[in-house]
Amino acid sequence: MSRYRNILLFAALALLWGASFVAIEVGLQYYPPLLFAAYRFDLAALVLVSYVLVMEAGPLPRTRGDAAAIGFSGGLSVAANNGLLFVGQQYTTSGIASITYSLVPIATAAVAAAWLGDAEIDARGGIGVVLAFVGVGLVAQPDPGNLAGGVTIGVGLISIGVIAVAIGSVGLRTVETTFSSVALTGWAMLFGALLIHGFSLGLGEPQRLPSTTLPAIGSLLFLGVLASAVAYVIYFTLLARLGPFEINLVSYVVPVVATVTGALLLAEPVTSLTVAGFAVIVVGFGLLKRHAIADEVRQVRARVDGRP
Repeated sequence: MSRYRNILLFAALALLWGASFVAIEVGLQYYPPLLFAAYRFDLAALVLVSYVLVMEAGPLPRTRGDAAAIGFSGGLSVAANNGLLFVGQQYTTSGIASITYSLVPIATAAVAAAWLGDAEIDARGGIGVVLAFVGVGLVAQPDPGNLAGGVTIGVGLISIGVIAVAIGSVGLRTVETTFSSVALTGWAMLFGALLIHGFSLGLGEPQRLPSTTLPAIGSLLFLGVLASAVAYVIYFTLLARLGPFEINLVSYVVPVVATVTGALLLAEPVTSLTVAGFAVIVVGFGLLKRHAIADEVRQVRARVDGRP
């Protein structure tokens, strides 16, 4: 029964995160990008922080490690990442944005190897990293005569956000915290939301209250409550049950959901180069993670054969 529950949760997570790219596309028609990202995490933080304050025994940050973790996660994984994602997605489709974002596990492994030295990347793994970025180049379809505009600039901004996520994720491994992952996520979202509001003001975006039109309210509620607060609770639940390798596979289901949903709901085009670029990224992931994939296959075979 627990296996089927995990499958359902995995599917729900992929659907929520995949549809989030489409919701961003919808909301960008009503909000400036940074203000929209800030409102998303205002709402998400309200839900998660309220939850941990009521449900958890030690929800408050108390140590320097707690503060550092909130800084890494809120400053990089929330503020820098989502600020760049929302700004970049003005220039891309939801499918292209989600495919670019699927670089996160690969970029994280590369940053971990460079920073911590605990995940050495051999020659084939290095080829996998290079292939993944080649795949993003195919997705971006750069125009040599207009490298500073169009899809290219959007993919470039989102790629920088991916690197910010990777640095933030690896940075978290260097600190010790005293509260749960859900509590950390809630406080990081609150800190990140404040930072994004600051960026929005500093860059001169027009400040306005959330729109009352149905698409704007729907996209904001979906992003803040379902795709952020609820999705991260699902993520940490599955992380504890499945481990980091299996849960990272969601990164390669999300683009499929986003691309199909964007094509169906927003009539977004899907080109052969976009599909080819995604395939190249998946091949790169396979080369980089081939040892983990082989270990996982052996474990599955052992379970099927009834071996311990």
